[in-house]
Amino acid sequence: MGQKTIVVGAGPVGALAALYAAQRGHEVEVYELRSDLRDPSTTPLNFTKSINLALSERGINAIKCSGRADLLESIIGETIPMRGRMIHGRDKSGELYEQGQDYDIHGRTLYAADRGGLNKILLDELESLPNVKFFFNHKLTGADFRKHTAWFEVTNKTTASQGRHKEIEVNFDFLIGADGAHSSTRYHLMKYTRMDYQQEYIDTLWCEFQITAKPVKSGQDENSRFSISQHHLHIWPGKEFMFIAIPSLDGSFTCTLFMPSSHFSALESNPSTLPTFFNTHFPGVTSLIPPKDLITSFTTNPHLPLLSIKCTPYHFLSSAVILGDAAHAMVPFYGQGMNAGLEDVRFLFSILDKHSSPNSDQETDTKVRATALAEYSEFRTRDAHAINDLALQNYVEMRASVVSPVYKGRKWLEEKLSVWVPSLGWATRYSRVSFGNERYSEVVERSDRQGRLLVGWVLGVLGLPVVVGAVGVWWRLRRGGRGWR
Repeated sequence: MGQKTIVVGAGPVGALAALYAAQRGHEVEVYELRSDLRDPSTTPLNFTKSINLALSERGINAIKCSGRADLLESIIGETIPMRGRMIHGRDKSGELYEQGQDYDIHGRTLYAADRGGLNKILLDELESLPNVKFFFNHKLTGADFRKHTAWFEVTNKTTASQGRHKEIEVNFDFLIGADGAHSSTRYHLMKYTRMDYQQEYIDTLWCEFQITAKPVKSGQDENSRFSISQHHLHIWPGKEFMFIAIPSLDGSFTCTLFMPSSHFSALESNPSTLPTFFNTHFPGVTSLIPPKDLITSFTTNPHLPLLSIKCTPYHFLSSAVILGDAAHAMVPFYGQGMNAGLEDVRFLFSILDKHSSPNSDQETDTKVRATALAEYSEFRTRDAHAINDLALQNYVEMRASVVSPVYKGRKWLEEKLSVWVPSLGWATRYSRVSFGNERYSEVVERSDRQGRLLVGWVLGVLGLPVVVGAVGVWWRLRRGGRGWR
């Protein structure tokens, strides 16, 4: 019998980790707190559809490396390519405007993905493998990582109606925790390793809205069901807050309001003012979402916090490791939460593969895995912390900087340099993060270096006339001084 690997969490990251393990011949068991995530009646943990996902190169590369030939094609087939941001506003004359900002001068795109649809494809792929078993409605309640034992509380209709729950004991060789920001795996891991842990709630809440699909009349193009461009992430920037809309395949848009808690409190006290608030700060939205629906969504849907988590290490000896939000939950403003989690899987298994030996015994495997997990923790922590910080910084860019001439100028110059002088390897920080596989920490270093060079060049260009003028004055004074002599 092969190595027994259990995965806690059946979201996209957990499902991909299970797939990687199964492809290597492990006996894989996937434990999930909720009911089968493919069932439309399953309630998400945050009681909402949640923010649509943006699949980018890192996630795509991780899926590509899973060893399942047709998996990526199936996933991409259920997404919508987004080539950039569409900024909405009102000009000085009072007219509404839309201004497109491509993500990348080379035409590369992000892919808008429905979380549930992506999860279904991954779980269906897993279910087709003979060495994978699912255990839904199983809550991790305890773990002894020295003895390689975990305990799960089993919930079903019978136990729920009787008010009691059954607990089972599960033995494992290796446990992967991909159970989200409020990870039970991480909680129990902290009892076994000296984990540095930092949790931060930013003063911003979010609430979900919906732009419904337009009816398609006979003979009309199917794309007419989209009220606004389906190939953009739409942003209504408001300096302190913002409203965004991400396309879905059915023609609707999942929309999200991000705003400080004080503004939410003010609107909660008098929801009838919401349409006026939107007309002032997010012009044009009330023509896409009727005011009545706007108020209903605001009063019905939860107002949820945004959490950022950093911790280290991510493992304990050879027995357990945490991935994705369990290790580094981040705010959603770079669209890298899921992509970073999927990339975790690729890096983890590449390091495990590097250290593995096909003819080793169980004791050797245990020692080798402990070495590999220590290397993974050290390697990945720096990058995870870097993307957490970038995600926080990008909120300022999305809600305010996108309309700034300075931001637009730097973006234009950096993109032109990447085309005019490709040998320089110049690129915007956003394109390095979203369209490459360079380590996040290296992206930050290279982007900061580019910024310093740009500032130096600009100051040099601006300062050149001053220098020339000063030299001219000095020369005239010098020649005049000779005449006086």
